[in-house]
Amino acid sequence: MQKALLSLMTTSRSKIAAVKQPPGDPVASAIRTLELEGDGLAQLGAELRGAMSQAFADAVRRLVAVSGRVIVTGIGKSGHVGQKIAATFASTGTPAFFVHPSEASHGDLGMVTNADLILALSWSGETVELKPIITYSRRFKVPLVAITSRAESALGQQSDVVLKLPRAQEACPHGLAPTTSTTMQLALGDCLAMALLEARGFTAHDFKVFHPGGSLGANLKYVSDVMNQGDRLPLLPLGETMGNALMMMTEKSLGCVGVIDAKGQLAGVITDGDLRRHMGPDLLKSSVDDIMTRKPKTISPGMLASAALELLNSSRITALFVVEKSKPVGVIHIHDLLRLGVV
Repeated sequence: MQKALLSLMTTSRSKIAAVKQPPGDPVASAIRTLELEGDGLAQLGAELRGAMSQAFADAVRRLVAVSGRVIVTGIGKSGHVGQKIAATFASTGTPAFFVHPSEASHGDLGMVTNADLILALSWSGETVELKPIITYSRRFKVPLVAITSRAESALGQQSDVVLKLPRAQEACPHGLAPTTSTTMQLALGDCLAMALLEARGFTAHDFKVFHPGGSLGANLKYVSDVMNQGDRLPLLPLGETMGNALMMMTEKSLGCVGVIDAKGQLAGVITDGDLRRHMGPDLLKSSVDDIMTRKPKTISPGMLASAALELLNSSRITALFVVEKSKPVGVIHIHDLLRLGVV
């Protein structure tokens, strides 16, 4: 019996090996995948411009009006996409979290209130695991928005709004692995999140509140958060000698000195470059008035750190004075920004 079973297994493996296709060009496969997924996104764009436009606008209106949270749900690959959509909503001003359909039917439905809205993802719209949460939404009048490819499905028929995805070809050569379909789901989730962001007037300052860490948090810091100020400011009045300016520049180690007038306003800036351009035997006895660059580039304390870095790089300079009402309140140096991880 065992010999017969082993013989059968060996024969089956041989047959499987026989139908396997030889490996092709991996780059060609990757390009084909991108092209097919790109076709899916193009079809999704066409739907948004046409048949889906009214439903999409209705979905956004309902999402904006939600006084509670957006409950995103889905199973399998749709569930993974749903988790990302919920995270994007939450980080852009729309309170949201993901509820797994199986956990929902074992107590997590208690997380959902009639002040919330459910966003359900299912390519077929016939996902059995979604039935309890769909039933719950209808029983307790919780608004339900569906992202599915079949408006006539069980999910589609029960939903208040259906965002019907085009039946685009999967990138999988067997037409089995969710690829193009999940790409469209994810893209539509981003469309909803960005439309909500704009509808709510969500700003970069709001974004900073939810993203205080990492390089993103660093990019969202303001110049006022990172500038050198107080005793760190290298400032001298008009009429001072370049000898004092050089001592000040060495002491503060910021590669520049600001020259202020009698009102405390920034009259000019002296940099390492100015020193090199005016190098000579009489430089130290010269007046700062004769060496400084008048009307220098400056920035405001309310500028984002990332924008300040861009200005430094594009101007090919290493430091900028920060001014308010023409008076210097700080200096920002490129090294300070790089240490923070601003990119």
